Amino acid sequence: MAPPPAPTESPWFRRFHPRPDAPAVLVCLPYAGGSASAYFSLSRRLSGHSGVDVLATQYPGRQNRFTEPCLGSVPELARGVHEDLARVVAGRPFALFGHSMGAAVAFELTRNLEREGAAAPGTLVVSGRRAPSIGSDRGVHLRDDDGVIAELRALEGTDTRVLDEPELLSLALPSVRADYTAAETYRTGPDAVVHTDVVALTGDRDSHVDTDEAAAWRAHTTGSFDLRVFPGGHFFLNDHEAEIAVLLAGTLGAGAPAGRTRQ
Repeated sequence: MAPPPAPTESPWFRRFHPRPDAPAVLVCLPYAGGSASAYFSLSRRLSGHSGVDVLATQYPGRQNRFTEPCLGSVPELARGVHEDLARVVAGRPFALFGHSMGAAVAFELTRNLEREGAAAPGTLVVSGRRAPSIGSDRGVHLRDDDGVIAELRALEGTDTRVLDEPELLSLALPSVRADYTAAETYRTGPDAVVHTDVVALTGDRDSHVDTDEAAAWRAHTTGSFDLRVFPGGHFFLNDHEAEIAVLLAGTLGAGAPAGRTRQ
């Protein structure tokens, strides 16, 4: 049997701590307004385990893809990721991890992969997002710039250096608005299901997602389902990165990152 093709590069993915020979891949999808660098710290932590190659998704319209037009829907983002996914995964088993809007993109991507008969993720980990059949439109994408900025400050997930610097903020706002448009207009019917195992993560004080809404992901998979509730708000993952890294490595059968301990 011929060996699988070597992983290649793609504008849709960044490897901050490359492990091209790792037997398994974790694909991370950012939240609205986020970029691949949102997962730099998680990638560094998981790089302590050579069994995981972390790919951080880079949506168009930000950082090294700043000159490209933003995409304003979850299906468009999922299709873009799908186009290059097989080349960068290179035949290795993989899991998807998406936070907030990234969870919706990961779910839609999994649906596309299963529908086309392509290799699907072993596990889909959805974080900080209501089940896709529950509406998430709070009208943020329709607000003026001050209203969008106020939302970003309230969520405490955006670097304050960006929010306090007018020039940086003006560069970031188009992608933020496009992402909120995608996140808030995405909704499926109750019959939208995947066959992949799903793990849902949520914060017990998340003002945008309550525990029942996170638990409702159970209805969207025919595979196994697990719900993990962490102390914290919408960006609970920032305070529980070590524990989440262990969980993610476990979905790939990689165990705890070397040199790290569960916190």
